[in-house]
Amino acid sequence: MTDTPEHLTPVEQFVRRAEHIAGQIGQDAGHHVPSWLRPGAPESRLPAVLAIVAAIALQRAIPAPYTVVPRWPLIALEILLLLVLIAINPIRLSRRTTVGKWASIGLTAAITADNTASAVVLDYRILTGQVSNDPKMLLGSGAAIFITNVIAFGIWYWELDRGGPFARQDGDQPYPDFLFPQMSDPANAKPGWHPTFVDYLYVSFTNVVAFSPTDTMPVSRWAKLMMTVQALVSMSTLALVFARAVNVLK
Repeated sequence: MTDTPEHLTPVEQFVRRAEHIAGQIGQDAGHHVPSWLRPGAPESRLPAVLAIVAAIALQRAIPAPYTVVPRWPLIALEILLLLVLIAINPIRLSRRTTVGKWASIGLTAAITADNTASAVVLDYRILTGQVSNDPKMLLGSGAAIFITNVIAFGIWYWELDRGGPFARQDGDQPYPDFLFPQMSDPANAKPGWHPTFVDYLYVSFTNVVAFSPTDTMPVSRWAKLMMTVQALVSMSTLALVFARAVNVLK
């Protein structure tokens, strides 16, 4: 029995329309489906793992006066969640599981909440004059929070855009939350191009450096809101840390 339109997924409806157009003009329907929307090969786990390990190490480097919760219980929890993710998908993201999805969200949420809280504490101590007069400690703490902020939100963008890496790999969602240049100009994209973790990490970095989107535009509301929160955390921390450090060095 032929599937009715209401029983098809959005991607299947998109492909049906492409097939209809191709039938009318005598071309292959595949040419009408962009490469980023087609099912692709499983993404490598390594870049995300390295980023998470770096974030955990940076959390350990933040001095105790600028933290909210004890370091080792939080780091132990994050390492445990990371080991669960590696056990499920050691090399490539080939197995989609509920446990893996929630472990990844829990790990990212823990890193984000702790780093944002550390930024708030650091900002408060700077404003109230309670920070150390050691510029190296001050700049080092600010840098650790800044870099962790980049990594944490890069993971969020990677985890949530179009349903996450597994949904993107299967082509489940045709409507992007982030519009990459290769999507709007597919003629200049390599065959089979799909956004990977490094692309989202770059989006996160440029957002906190330029305090605005650069080459990749947020499309959905949640993407715009998350980029706003990330920029606010980064901007307030950088401004106060540098202002205090310059004052100490005078």
